[in-house]
Amino acid sequence: MNTTVKYGIEVIQEEALELVKRGLVNRQQSIYTLCKYIPHHDWVNLELELEKNEFLLRDRIIDLLNHESWEDDSGCI
Repeated sequence: MNTTVKYGIEVIQEEALELVKRGLVNRQQSIYTLCKYIPHHDWVNLELELEKNEFLLRDRIIDLLNHESWEDDSGCI
């Protein structure tokens, strides 16, 4: 039985954000760095989804994280 996971762009973004939060990857590294953390048999599908959404493997991980939310720092001077 083939258990390939379908990676939508939202799932890829969530996975990348989780890896950044855990300190396993840096926002400045290339998206290709994620291949270390994605099962080999799923990587082709991930690449296709990235391509469909106009991301290149050489783009930085931060480009995937455009939906990150930051805490309100309006109280800071």
